[in-house]
Amino acid sequence: MALSKHVNADRLMQDSHDKKSKHHKLTGTDSNTIHHSYGARYGTEPIPKYHIASKGIDADAAYQLIHDELALDGSPILNLASFVHTWMPEQADKLMQENMTKNLIDTDEYPATQHLHTRCVSILADLWHAPSAKQAIGTATTGSSEAIQLGGLAMKRIWQDKRKAAGKSIHEPGPNIVMGANAQVALEKFARYFDVECRLVPISVESKYRLDPKKAMDFVDENTIGVFVILGSTYTGHYEPVKEMSDLLDEYEAKTGNFVPIHVDGASGGFVAPFATPQLEWDFKLPRVVSINTSGHKFGLAYVGVGWVVWRDKAHLPKDLIFELHYLGSVEYSFSLNFSRPAAPIIAQYFNLIHLGFEGYRNVALDDLRNARVLSRALEKSGYYTVLSDIHRKKTGVEAAIKDVVGMEDDVNVYEPGLPVVSFRFSDNFQKQYPEIQQKWIQVLLRSKGWIVPNYELAPDLQQVEILRVVVRENMTEMLVDRLVTDLIEITEELTKADSPMHALNALGHGHSSSSKSEHTHGKLQEGDGSASSGTYAKQC
Repeated sequence: MALSKHVNADRLMQDSHDKKSKHHKLTGTDSNTIHHSYGARYGTEPIPKYHIASKGIDADAAYQLIHDELALDGSPILNLASFVHTWMPEQADKLMQENMTKNLIDTDEYPATQHLHTRCVSILADLWHAPSAKQAIGTATTGSSEAIQLGGLAMKRIWQDKRKAAGKSIHEPGPNIVMGANAQVALEKFARYFDVECRLVPISVESKYRLDPKKAMDFVDENTIGVFVILGSTYTGHYEPVKEMSDLLDEYEAKTGNFVPIHVDGASGGFVAPFATPQLEWDFKLPRVVSINTSGHKFGLAYVGVGWVVWRDKAHLPKDLIFELHYLGSVEYSFSLNFSRPAAPIIAQYFNLIHLGFEGYRNVALDDLRNARVLSRALEKSGYYTVLSDIHRKKTGVEAAIKDVVGMEDDVNVYEPGLPVVSFRFSDNFQKQYPEIQQKWIQVLLRSKGWIVPNYELAPDLQQVEILRVVVRENMTEMLVDRLVTDLIEITEELTKADSPMHALNALGHGHSSSSKSEHTHGKLQEGDGSASSGTYAKQC
């Protein structure tokens, strides 16, 4: 008899519990309850999964149950899918613990915290070469997603004001914004949530899987509120050419009189480029760049929960987006989407800025890039993989032999600038020799060793290409790189030797899940609940 493919795990648990002689609706066996273990040290009453219990449990018991269930999560250190930072020094942990109850918005109650917030904005404005750090304006956000919304809103409002002043309609045909098809989903969210037409510029191998400025100009017109340019594509880590985009928009303005600003999405690159490649032109040195966002919890090296957006001056943040609040005994000014927000991540960011300084951030960035280059070279030398990211390739080696293109020097200025990200796929020779091996099996088998490495499709026009991606963060040491390469090669070679790899791995892949299917049906969106995918990056980030 064949096993059912749709076994209900909750029903199995319900039918397998000990039966009580008298059933009580609060304590009877129920598939939606959790029972204690530990020899009943913490009690024996089951806990409802999906509704609040009529009576609580001991704090120690609650801690132990949650602690044990969270052990099923992956290890943050081995999570190579995420850009989000996962380690800070003990002193930073202590500061966050001491300030975890503070609300950043309560400026009258916590004035010293607000001073630290203001200093962070000024430091970033100076780092990004704002004309005057004193005149620049900015705010902390919960991350780059919120920061991007604010940057886009400011550009939209300025466009609307100009149209109204010229006696033109702001509705027909309405505003549009231009970005590469490799854009992270937060950029497209801005367009959809705030009624702006999203114009996605196709990517190609020739454009290095990122925005092509020349093609982007075909999408620009008088209703373009701005161009999102990404300093570090989430797919491959490539920096988009901000300077080239700016120059082309300069030429366009000279011909048409239409000023089209640039917002730089520096979610990751905003804390890498200034330190690793300070000579790169991408920031407020370019007059067309009016705002920049970054994630403090990525390469800003703070814990999750802090992003930043900075405008080059007050003229580029319309006053009607700033709210004056008479609240809790003081006059406050707010220009964020959230109101309340934890102050601890901002304090952690300030800790990094004064603890590391320019030299410390530079050392971290250079180490990350060095380890990413080691991983890139090792993958390509194996013959099994082709690396799509370019941080291990020399700037001048486009037409040179491959031995000259792939550099071995330690000087970061020799290489193509980019994030410490390694995107790779099976080499053409490997695919030709082993066509039955699917690349997704690498992700599954790496997970069995603890590594979290995503396998996903490239952006529209190249969606037939699947890539694996590793983000090299501060705690991805060379020793871990060595272990990862060893595991990758071992897994790849084992796949080629298996008598029936397709059968074995399909069985493994179908059975691989982070949690039960029934658990996901409670309070979660299901397939078909959302809008159709536009192809922009909407996976792990």
